[in-house]
Amino acid sequence: MDSVSLPAADWTNREDLATLVTALGSHNMRWVGGAVRDTLLGLPVKDIDVATKLHPDTVMKRLAEADIRAIPTGIEHGTVTAVLPMGNVEITTLRKDVATDGRRATIAFAEEWRDDAARRDFTINAMFTHPVTLEISDYFDGLADLVIPRVRFIGDARERIREDHLRILRYYRFQARLGAALDEAAEDACAQLAPMLKGLSRERIAMELLAILALPDPHATLARMQEKGVLPVILPEAGESGLASLENLLKAEEKQDAAPSAIRRLAALLPPDRHVAEQIAARLRLSGSQRKHLMRLATRSSVPDDPHALAYREGMIIARDLLLLKSLSSDLIESWQIPEFPLKGGEIVAREVGAGPEVARILRMVEDRWIAEGFPDRNRVAQMLDDALKP
Repeated sequence: MDSVSLPAADWTNREDLATLVTALGSHNMRWVGGAVRDTLLGLPVKDIDVATKLHPDTVMKRLAEADIRAIPTGIEHGTVTAVLPMGNVEITTLRKDVATDGRRATIAFAEEWRDDAARRDFTINAMFTHPVTLEISDYFDGLADLVIPRVRFIGDARERIREDHLRILRYYRFQARLGAALDEAAEDACAQLAPMLKGLSRERIAMELLAILALPDPHATLARMQEKGVLPVILPEAGESGLASLENLLKAEEKQDAAPSAIRRLAALLPPDRHVAEQIAARLRLSGSQRKHLMRLATRSSVPDDPHALAYREGMIIARDLLLLKSLSSDLIESWQIPEFPLKGGEIVAREVGAGPEVARILRMVEDRWIAEGFPDRNRVAQMLDDALKP
């Protein structure tokens, strides 16, 4: 078979990467994984990874000699991070698995590129590229699978999933991302071994689930995950009604040209119940801001009719999400500046109202009326205050 080279891309011409290649030696390293795959697909490259024959202590030594800062991020597993001006690079020594339990692997360092490629999950993620010639080493026909496109496990799908249960969700993420043809062996293996996902950490599941939800159109993939019994394991609250709600949201997003939001889409999959949202947020170990966002979207059944009132009370981001979840237009708030309520508690105290709960009550009453009247000017607010203070 004729050799194939990686097309030149912005990242392959980075000066700081050339410095890294000089430090490690081009014969000792290869670009690998997502950077190779996405360059071949013509997609933006986010992360750059290096596979190397050098052991971690040697990598650290060579980086130090080249005045490149090195962080031993996962040195026990062979990974060192090179801190570079245009973006960090993870450098990992060639590895082979000695033992696995579905959550973590015991590894040994390897000497051959093919051994390292063989332990990776999918053929499209196991291509190596020479850092100077850009020639691609493709041991498992990943190039052909990219053309189809197809997400295919390296070797036996069941065996690869038993090594790392998260590969079930990674399969569906890549399938959705590439719009790939279905791979029957992979689908059957994911369906059969789906219960193994229960043994994974909630953080790892959340990471993959949110990554799927953030893709341009994840509905078909999530529907298949539901059909195959995968989604019920990680998100039993979704069900067919949740998928229907997600489908409606995606239509609203497309109509209004709204950017994808994983939390908004997660809210669509769940029933509009604040208690359920709180349980899910805890189970998936969502961040504090994600938890608050999800819980607020869970109360979407009580969205005010006036979009301006909604934006004032909730802020633009929550307002847009709530309107999208209700398939309502957000046009009225897109160019609207949220006004500041032109009344302070001190003005009420100056009118001989004792500081405390009564001031807060009057403020809320006037503010509610101000919102209901469409945010009139300061003069009208003064009249509202006069009315509120009448005996």
